[in-house]
Amino acid sequence: MSVTPAQPTPAATPGPTTASLPTREQVRRAPKVVLHDHLDGGLRPRTVLELAGEVGHALPADTADDLATWFAEAADSGSLERYLETFAHTVGVMQTAAALTRVARECVEDLVADGVVYAELRWAPEQHTEAGLSLDETVEAVQQGIDEGCAAAGGRIVVRQLLTAMRHAARSSEIADLAIAWRDRGVAGFDIAGAEAGFPPTRHLDAFEKVKRANGHITIHAGEAFGLPSIWEALQWCGADRLGHGVRIVDDITVAEDGTVHLGPLASYVRDKRVPLELAPASNVQTGAAASIAEHPIGLLTDLRFRVTVNTDNRLMSRTSMTDEMADLVEAFGFDLDRLQWFTVNAMKSAFLPFDERLAIIEDVIKPGYAALRAEG
Repeated sequence: MSVTPAQPTPAATPGPTTASLPTREQVRRAPKVVLHDHLDGGLRPRTVLELAGEVGHALPADTADDLATWFAEAADSGSLERYLETFAHTVGVMQTAAALTRVARECVEDLVADGVVYAELRWAPEQHTEAGLSLDETVEAVQQGIDEGCAAAGGRIVVRQLLTAMRHAARSSEIADLAIAWRDRGVAGFDIAGAEAGFPPTRHLDAFEKVKRANGHITIHAGEAFGLPSIWEALQWCGADRLGHGVRIVDDITVAEDGTVHLGPLASYVRDKRVPLELAPASNVQTGAAASIAEHPIGLLTDLRFRVTVNTDNRLMSRTSMTDEMADLVEAFGFDLDRLQWFTVNAMKSAFLPFDERLAIIEDVIKPGYAALRAEG
């Protein structure tokens, strides 16, 4: 362990004037990459209403506006467990192939409108078999929706699936097999999600071993509602390539009064190994992982040059988008276009996509897109 001086960056120093910061419209048009976006957390409220009507699912509100408000208020509790309860209504209406295809297609459409050029959509197939679909059929239905959305976008976005196993359940080995079987047909990797406390990732070692032996990619929800032990197990036992959230890594960082920064052994490892952090500021505030956007550890982690990425997590529950997330960071931290590009390139570097495809998106889409915005003055 060592004492490391804080490293000044444009985000940490007395930075650009307000006039030089990107406008919200510029942020919307900026190329964006999202690695942590839950398919069942991003439905349009109108779609939830219509699908619920088709299957007789009871909802807590009967208009799209009221339903949107209910989701946001129910999720805004400061508790991850309460936040997760809202998914009973989205998952409940996503039990048919047609519903899954529609939700996936609309998700792609919404991301394109938000300026996203690459996305990984995570969801848990095991939660969508109540009406008789097989696991394979659920993945096929979602892929059909993604394909339709991408085709309609005319090449403006690339989208992949991440298959998630629920950490409190016992089907992770099946989901690992599913991710491996679909790896060349749209699935980019494997994840586990759900309440962290009491359900450590090491309960699913057999699933992670399967994915690793097949040379697959792993991201694990860790360091959101639970602290350093969850992150340590995800990395050192389970072989995570990325940390889903990972915000609690700040528990291993101490900032002294003189500005020097002390990184503990786990924080040092995460930074040294360039482990990507899938940070989702709005969601982290809702679940109590951060007190506010302005107090979110993303500022410190950015200053220290961790591999920081910006994500939405659940667009419906958090009433957010990639534009919202980045615009909030511009306001809270004074991040300029250079910093937003840095977040975006970080994410693209960390994507579960072949190297040449990642590089092409960085060089042909992201960098030119930000250069055009800077040229506007």
